[in-house]
Order: sequence, then structure tokens, then C-alpha cells
Amino acid sequence: MVELKTPAEIEHMRAAGRVVANALAAVKKEAAVGVSLRELDDVARDVLRSAGAVSLFEGYQPGFAGSPFSGVICTSVNDAVLHGLPSDLKLADGDLLNVDCGASIEGWCADAATSFCVGTPRPEDLELIATTEHALAAGIAAAVPGNRLGDVGAAIGRIGRAANLGTNLDFGGHGIGRRMHEDPHIPNGGRPGRGLKLRAGHVFAIEPWFWSGPGTTYVIDEDGWTLRSADQTRGAHAEHTVAITESGPEILTVP
Repeated sequence: MVELKTPAEIEHMRAAGRVVANALAAVKKEAAVGVSLRELDDVARDVLRSAGAVSLFEGYQPGFAGSPFSGVICTSVNDAVLHGLPSDLKLADGDLLNVDCGASIEGWCADAATSFCVGTPRPEDLELIATTEHALAAGIAAAVPGNRLGDVGAAIGRIGRAANLGTNLDFGGHGIGRRMHEDPHIPNGGRPGRGLKLRAGHVFAIEPWFWSGPGTTYVIDEDGWTLRSADQTRGAHAEHTVAITESGPEILTVP
């Protein structure tokens, strides 16, 4: 069942979204050549702790995972794009880093992700990030009352196809509220005019992720979590928690 949130509940989620945004900003500020992924996880952990927020990721274990997640952020580097476990890996010059963070305050959740380059950026990575962010903006713009869920996925997929980027529909956006993952699933593709009719009070985490190559197949590392492209092309991920209101979509994961 897809639940509608009241304006007061959306305000609670906005508070959680502010913490998530601050954690991502702090991680981006501290990310540099020679800094380990575990050190970045500690940065985010401090932000959540100081705000009285609870990580949505730490201890989480969905059906596909062989063990609980061991960090408060996902840190996915280069050809990894989702669910990367924080580790002692140190960032190198030119790395493309995708960071995902989720948190709750008083039981209300928010989830967001960002991608950026460490050190000297590759022009093709900057283009990939910009295209992924463009797709996120297009998906958010389609999230208005009266549209269908397929309009959101179609808007995202249209951007990816135009850039000849690899797109996989297994993982994507989702409803969010009292739990991190609520109905519905929002694939990064689809047919416009199909699916759930959007109403004020729906809250979704909208999250395009693409690879720079046209491949759509992924592999999962031995850690049971880190998802990377089968052809070793680099990936980018962008996500916001978005509330649908009568006046249009509102991004909740901002400072």
C-alpha cells in the first residue's frame, strides 16, 4: 500500500532530510586523495550523531545481502555505483565517488545520494555526473499531482538513453516515510502515462544511477553489497527525497 503523508509528517521528514544533506556535504568537503572510505563514514557518523539522527543503513540487511550493512553511508568508487561498503580503501587522484546516506529523526526517514570527483577530474566523469543530475531533475519535475509513476521513470530513462548510458532497472527509487523502503518501486525507465496516479502527500526517494558505457549488467562483490558494472565502466548516482504537494514537488534533502 502506498501511504500519503500529512503536511506535519512531511515536515518531520524535512528535518531528517536536512541532516542527510549536511552529512553528504561534510563528506564531500573531507573527501581528498589519501582519505579512506572508512574515514568518510566517520565524518557522516559524527553529523548524524550530533543531530540526534539514526542511520538507516547501519545494520540493514535486505534479502540479497549476506550480512548487515556496516556503515552509515554507501561509498562506491569508479565502476562501483551502489551499496559500496566503507573500507580502508584510500581515495586516489581522479576517483569518481558516489555517496549515499539515509537517516531518521523521531522515526521519520530521508535518503539522498551524490557523486563527485576526487582530485583531478576526468572530463567524461564530470559529464556523466551532470547527466545523472539532469535525469534526477527531470524525474523530480515529473512528480506532480495527476501524473503517473511511469512519467517519473520515463523522464529519467529518456535522459539516460539520449546519452547512451547504461541503465539497469533492478534498483531504483522508492517510497519512503516511517521506513526507508516503502512502496512503490520507481524504476529508472518506463512508459509515460502508466502506473500509480500521483497525489499530494506522496513522498518518494527518486534516484537515477547510470554507467558511462551502454552495458546494463552488474556484479556484486564478495562483500555481498558493493554493486559494480560488469564491463568496468564508471558510474554515477544522484538521489533526493521528494514530497509531492499541490504546488509541485518539494525536495526534502536540502540543508
